[in-house]
Amino acid sequence: MASRFQQFQTKTIQVSRLVTKNGGPYYKEMKERAIQVSQLATKNGGPYCRELMERAIQVSQLVTKNGGSYYRELMERNKTYIKEPSSVETCQLLAKQLFYTRLASIPRRYEAFWKELDSLKELLKTKEAWNIENASMAALIGVECYAWFFGGEIIGRGFTITGYHV
Repeated sequence: MASRFQQFQTKTIQVSRLVTKNGGPYYKEMKERAIQVSQLATKNGGPYCRELMERAIQVSQLVTKNGGSYYRELMERNKTYIKEPSSVETCQLLAKQLFYTRLASIPRRYEAFWKELDSLKELLKTKEAWNIENASMAALIGVECYAWFFGGEIIGRGFTITGYHV
């Protein structure tokens, strides 16, 4: 039973990798692999496996029917963003452009940060500006910052709430 499940899992991973990696030109091969997966699931029996087989066939038919046209339409719609020829040099050039564009935006971000900080200082100085709306917004932002910090700690510990794996 475990080996059949492993076969099923392996075939499913192969299908998803094929679609992710190759996209449009390999839809027929993806359809054949999806049918193999559904046949493997049917061999194991049970109503769930039959339903899985039917859905896999429906998905493969839908992708075979509409996949190529969707891919062509997507490429046509976004052709202004495609750099030809696509080579390592082109990718390196685009990476440099992105890096220096981000680097050039640092002074604007720096000014915006200090402007926000000054407005916060002014808000804290004047007690008349504090009403229920401002106080609740500040509390909500504080809770959100704490939640992001706590979530990052959980992720850093390897998705455990209690502590680090030793």
